[in-house]
Amino acid sequence: MKNLKRIFISFTILMVIGISLFYRISEKTQYGKRDIVYYNDQLHQIEQDLENGMPESFAEEKYSCEIIMAKEINNPELTELYVDGALVLDLTVDGDYIGKVAWNDKLDNFDNTKKQFLYAATLLWAVILVLGYLLMFYMNRSFLKPIEELKDFAINIAKGDLDKPLPIRKDNMFGSFVEGFDMMREQIKLSISRERQAEIARKELIQGLSHDIKTPLSVIGATCEVLELKYSRKMKEEGAPIEECQDTLDKVRTISSKAQSVSALMSDVMHASLEKMEKVELNVKEESTVLLEERIRSLSSYGKIVLENHIHPCLVYMDRQRMDQVIDNIIGNSTKYAGTDISVSFSETEDMLMADGKSGSFIKIRIRDYGPGVDKDDLPLISEKYYRGKNSSDKSGYGLGMYLCKMYMNKQGGGMEYYNDGGFVVELLLRKV
Repeated sequence: MKNLKRIFISFTILMVIGISLFYRISEKTQYGKRDIVYYNDQLHQIEQDLENGMPESFAEEKYSCEIIMAKEINNPELTELYVDGALVLDLTVDGDYIGKVAWNDKLDNFDNTKKQFLYAATLLWAVILVLGYLLMFYMNRSFLKPIEELKDFAINIAKGDLDKPLPIRKDNMFGSFVEGFDMMREQIKLSISRERQAEIARKELIQGLSHDIKTPLSVIGATCEVLELKYSRKMKEEGAPIEECQDTLDKVRTISSKAQSVSALMSDVMHASLEKMEKVELNVKEESTVLLEERIRSLSSYGKIVLENHIHPCLVYMDRQRMDQVIDNIIGNSTKYAGTDISVSFSETEDMLMADGKSGSFIKIRIRDYGPGVDKDDLPLISEKYYRGKNSSDKSGYGLGMYLCKMYMNKQGGGMEYYNDGGFVVELLLRKV
């Protein structure tokens, strides 16, 4: 506000100075008063020169006058001179009155005044022009340039560039305003830095927990391998209790399988918490479909799993570890939420177009339970990250299972569909080689 007052005061002072100069020049511009003595002296010299024989034209040029050889007052030339306000005197040569001598000094004064007025007007215009340029320069420096800098600053902030400060000048009209914006930039930068540090700490915590959990799981897995080897050898001994050993082997294998599933799930939880699930790389290879049926049979510990038919032996594109995780998660969910028998059927599809635009033949695995199904409001959302349905409040989980299953199936070049049909049904599609 002080700068704005300074502009008004400076401009007013300069304009007053310009107008004062204009008036001073105007005051000096006045018609000159006639010096009658001077003109009488001029008349006397003209009369002497004419008496000495000087031609009239020479006398007119020498004394800047007009000589009219006429005695009548109504002479046209005299009349015009009187109208112009000229000084007209009688001309006498050798004692004889022969005419008039005239000086048109008022016309000369008018021309001189006109020139002086134009000079004063030009000077005033030049002063106003210079003041206008100075004002435009000041406005550009104090108003337009700071606004342009604010615009560039906002663009940099939008791009996430918080390292470029906003210039703060002493003569900036928006000094406090600009300083506030720059302080905001510093605070945003500080907040982002704190957020990144907190994110790093969270990642380190999750990685540490994941490592701490995977360590005992590795011990469990190694112990299971030792027990499996031990009881496999014991079954070959004579007189060994075959049924008891086989039961123990089945339980050891179940424990080993669950330990592997928990280990894989912990890896997925770590990736999901770091919001990097889309970057998980799958090791997709050509695998036999027989492995899928064997995997489903190995999950009998969940309850009664009814295989309605055998899978068609062929090669499909899949990541064996991720596929085991998908099947384990879907059957585990049915056991957890439905608590009924689970039916599994296998079929082949004709050429069909997938979401990625690729077509081909697929092996379909249909897994269904006979529970109440999924609430119709939850059904479209259960494959979203961290989403848990209404009936899961008393169940443990992270809301990642169906999200991971769908993502893994898509990354293998297949797909997953789910719906209610006398229970909850999940269909898994694997592309045939």
